[in-house]
Amino acid sequence: MTNTPDDHTLLRQAIALAAEARANGNPPFGSLLAAPDGKVLAEERNTTLTDRDITAHPELKLARWAARELDAATAAETTMYTSCQPCEMCAAVIERAGLRRVVFALSNEQLLDIRPSSGQPPVPQVGPALLEEVRDVVAGYYR
Repeated sequence: MTNTPDDHTLLRQAIALAAEARANGNPPFGSLLAAPDGKVLAEERNTTLTDRDITAHPELKLARWAARELDAATAAETTMYTSCQPCEMCAAVIERAGLRRVVFALSNEQLLDIRPSSGQPPVPQVGPALLEEVRDVVAGYYR
């Protein structure tokens, strides 16, 4: 899928939201959700610092809004425009919300060239374990 001039217009609005986030003391990320005709349905800025919430990414907030406020058919027609490619957490929630597509300005790889490393070591994940016990709880839920 290629980007259109209309995509670029909406992407510039997302970049302006990122600038607003930065001006308010937050990381510089902004996103908006648009209908097929380009009408902006909702917009968000990163508020991880001012909200003291490490999950307050604009992409996550918009995906949650879409899942709560839009019916599935409408969500499936929307496009998210965002200043930076969604992180893994946000991408998973966008998928669960059933949005049609995401258009981003800066890739995660490009972001890593700009920002320093967090310095945090990876968190070890140990498992699977107790498969039969958890299978009984989960089996049959997803149909």
